[in-house]
Amino acid sequence: MPQCHAPRKKRKVFRHGFRSHRLIARTGVCAICLWVGAGAAIARPQDTPLPAAPSETIALTVPKGTPVQIALDKETRVEKVGQPVRGHVVEPVYAFDKLVVPVGTEADGQITKIEGVSNGKRTLEALNADFTPTRKVEIEFNELVLGNGHRIPVQTSVSPGSGQVIRFVTAKDGKNSKKDTVKDAATQKVNQAKQQAKQDWDNAMKQVQEPGKVHRAERYVVAQLPIHPQYIDAGTVYFAELEQPLDFGGEPMTQQMASGIDSTPPDGSLVRARLLTPLSSATAHKDDAVEAVLTEPLLDGSKLILPQGSRLKGYVAQVRPARRMNRNGQLRITFRELIPPDGVEQKVEATLQGVQASAGENVKLDSESGAEATTPKTRYLATGISVGLAMVSMGGDRDGGVGSSTAGNTSNRALGGAGGFKLVGMVLGTVVRSRVFGASMGAYGAGVSVYTHFIARGREVIFPRNTAMEIGIGTHATPASPAREPEAAQ
Repeated sequence: MPQCHAPRKKRKVFRHGFRSHRLIARTGVCAICLWVGAGAAIARPQDTPLPAAPSETIALTVPKGTPVQIALDKETRVEKVGQPVRGHVVEPVYAFDKLVVPVGTEADGQITKIEGVSNGKRTLEALNADFTPTRKVEIEFNELVLGNGHRIPVQTSVSPGSGQVIRFVTAKDGKNSKKDTVKDAATQKVNQAKQQAKQDWDNAMKQVQEPGKVHRAERYVVAQLPIHPQYIDAGTVYFAELEQPLDFGGEPMTQQMASGIDSTPPDGSLVRARLLTPLSSATAHKDDAVEAVLTEPLLDGSKLILPQGSRLKGYVAQVRPARRMNRNGQLRITFRELIPPDGVEQKVEATLQGVQASAGENVKLDSESGAEATTPKTRYLATGISVGLAMVSMGGDRDGGVGSSTAGNTSNRALGGAGGFKLVGMVLGTVVRSRVFGASMGAYGAGVSVYTHFIARGREVIFPRNTAMEIGIGTHATPASPAREPEAAQ
């Protein structure tokens, strides 16, 4: 029996030992697994930081209120409400960093309202031999047609201040000192960007069917008639503000995009923006707040620095309203704060380098980015003609001995009437056989011309809401002006 039990005890001990080692092995394996898993869990955020990035999507949406700049393709004769009009987009529309509505996109709309003329205005125009005074015409655009034929229905309302023929004005290049005749790289970069912006505008306006010299001469003659049709000039630009947002889907936020946003713009950067604060040299005051929003993203190569929608905040640095003796208004603005969408505010030194202005206002920008209205030199010619007609109307002999000596010369009376009341004056000067009457009309025309061109109040600098601007941005290297410090302290 003892010989039989001994092996059993050894077998039990063997089995017990085997089970113990197996338990220890299993425990060790589990511990190793737990340690490896924990290490992997700790290392994963450092080694692979982008698994959650695709879930963060940027909405490519053009918000409500965004203006779409549309220029009429050709001259349009105003006839009735509901009359169709057609134009094309002259400024690109971006959503964040993507171009969604390119330049050249066709825009279809219609005339929605033709306002009447007040009795007072009609009387004044009638005294100037114009029995069909200009009426205000309202237009809306309801469809955009992309280059691939895709049609986008839109609801728009034309913002005040638009409906003019516009030109793009750039600031003059700064004068270099005698010691430094070579422009630095930043200045060269700004000048190249200004030239490119001007070229882009000229290319966009090439789609406008400009009338020839003969047609313009015919239009001028027709406009002098007492009764004449009303036209909207080719190239007239409208700011069509969206009444509903446009959705173009979305895009994932990549690491490259995220790394560039909120970084400092390179020296010599030029951004395209639109003015949110309407400005006029007649009503603006020094230190009034000014705000603009970027209409295009700022890229440094392929790196996104500022997305569309970033804001610039500044103030009116200098203003002078127009005064008598034909002295024109002046306006200077500067921007000191840059705020990306959901980003960190940056202090910058930004100045106006280019701006859209009405062709009839003759605005210019000096080398220090100040805007000033200028008076066209044609005022000397117009005034000279009026004074000459008045002098002619006062001279001359009797008409071939017919009538009294007070009748004067018929042609002289007609010229005097033309100087005062255009075609109606010419007719009256021919019919009314009185040299005094003809001379009076000529003197009236000369007096009005002299007063308008040399004595009356000059022109104001006016930048309506949504005016397109080119703004040069750099880091804030100088302290804020003393005028701004008390406001900042508050």
